[in-house]
Amino acid sequence: MRTDFPIFRAPRDKPLAYLDSAATSQKPDLVLQAMDRYYSSYNANIHRGIYAIAEQATAAYEDARRKVAAHVTAG
Repeated sequence: MRTDFPIFRAPRDKPLAYLDSAATSQKPDLVLQAMDRYYSSYNANIHRGIYAIAEQATAAYEDARRKVAAHVTAG
């Protein structure tokens, strides 16, 4: 699982032990790739614009909400 997180693959003198997850958490490659796609393709305010990238951002946001709701059975 550590191999999914780029920060733990970076060369260091000692292995990294990250214990500050209450402040921020490290992101695995899949999350970083999704964030990169968002910021490079359709970074816009959701539910506020009537232009194409705002509509894409809103659709992606709502799709993510549906997936999380289904995962936690919030319906």
